[in-house]
Amino acid sequence: MEYYELLISILGSTIRLSIPLIFTALAGLFSERAGIFDIGLEGKMLASAFAAACVASVSGSAWAGLGAGIVISVAFGLLHGFASITNRGNQIVSGVAINFLTAGLTIVLGQAWFGQGGRTPTLPAEARFASITLPGANAIHDVPFIGPLYANVISGNNILTYLAFLAVPISWWILYRTRFGLRLRAVGENPGAVDTAGISVEWLRYRSLIVAGILCGFSGTYLAIAQSAAFINNMSAGKGYIALAALIFAKWKPVPVMFTCLLFGFLDAFANFMQGKAVPGIGEVPVQIFQALPYILTCILLAGFIGVAKPPKAGGVPYTKER
Repeated sequence: MEYYELLISILGSTIRLSIPLIFTALAGLFSERAGIFDIGLEGKMLASAFAAACVASVSGSAWAGLGAGIVISVAFGLLHGFASITNRGNQIVSGVAINFLTAGLTIVLGQAWFGQGGRTPTLPAEARFASITLPGANAIHDVPFIGPLYANVISGNNILTYLAFLAVPISWWILYRTRFGLRLRAVGENPGAVDTAGISVEWLRYRSLIVAGILCGFSGTYLAIAQSAAFINNMSAGKGYIALAALIFAKWKPVPVMFTCLLFGFLDAFANFMQGKAVPGIGEVPVQIFQALPYILTCILLAGFIGVAKPPKAGGVPYTKER
């Protein structure tokens, strides 16, 4: 039973650590399906986390923080679109520039506004998204096996956690069962054909970046006012890049994206659990080795074990309308 309780603890951490990856990977899914390489996911996540923490701190409302996080993330998404769609700039350079801009801007503004070394003040409970106890969780808590799983893994999460898992089937439905999704996938494969049909390639790509900005807003908000109680310098800590790796690993498909993010979250949770613990026959292993497991696993699997991961054909290529 002791090992089962340990497994439940790791699974609970897996869920919590996977949520920002799921939101961010789905954001990259929409933008990259439209042919826009979105390296700026990391920056948008960081900017939305800062905005959410600032507004929640001032207003005392977690929902106001979420709104601010979404607005700022969408704004940076539109900036990326202006550089790479309207002006046909290099999408990689534009995304990297957004990452550098937000990394520096959040520190400078945080220090200027709050004087805490770039941090925001610690948020009170009412300014954060609290955990939700699902019906029956307390009643079956002591039931062997099922009780702890339901009470400590499925129940007890905040609303953004449930929205992240709900966003997966919604994303699948939008991409594969709606006219917008069909056009979005088409513009990522053959923008010339879409343009010939009288559909604006630029407007479709801008809309994909708006959707990506909204999802990144949820991701950053989760980091700052759901998982944590304040904004901390560089609190995204490379999660945007891990989400991109998950997106490639999942071959740009929503449901595999979710399972890949859960796998990466599990490896992260396992790395946290292994800190300071000895492996039988080996001894204490540096925690950095466990933290590198998601990247190592991605490289191994993408080397041929999951087949060729082909991105959208028009990905990263600015579209120039033929006259």
